[in-house]
Amino acid sequence: MPLPSVSPVSSPASPPLSPPGPSARSAPVRLMTGAGLVLAAAFLATVLTFAAPAAAATGIQPAPSGVYWTPGRIWAVAGVALGVAGVAAGWSALRSTAMWRAVAGVASGLAGTAIGGGVVAAAEGGPGTGYGIVGGWVALVVGVAAMAVGGWALARSRRGATSRRT
Repeated sequence: MPLPSVSPVSSPASPPLSPPGPSARSAPVRLMTGAGLVLAAAFLATVLTFAAPAAAATGIQPAPSGVYWTPGRIWAVAGVALGVAGVAAGWSALRSTAMWRAVAGVASGLAGTAIGGGVVAAAEGGPGTGYGIVGGWVALVVGVAAMAVGGWALARSRRGATSRRT
């Protein structure tokens, strides 16, 4: 008994692969990512530039007294931690619709900036003296960045709430 002939089934032609479209990320997100990469590169270049002379001069410096965590440094680290938490909260608020995250970002950025300013104002010496002046300046910068990102998220959430009401 001969086998029945099977006609080939024509399948619909698959659409050609198209090149990927524009990125799903918006222009401000790409700008912030690029700015973050530039800041990271600048920080790395600064560390690599000043680390070698500091390491070379360690042979002529007196031995440290054993006090590494001075009150100024502790306050500076607290200010930086608040600023970083504010940037994280603000960035998270940009990704969601929760207004409280934006408020938390602005508030912790303000606190980090105030602590950093207090450390800088109270410091009686320069870098390496134990007063936390470098950490204070970092807390000032990160705190201002946290307020900016949190404020941006707060403005976006308010604008969205206003357009939803109408």
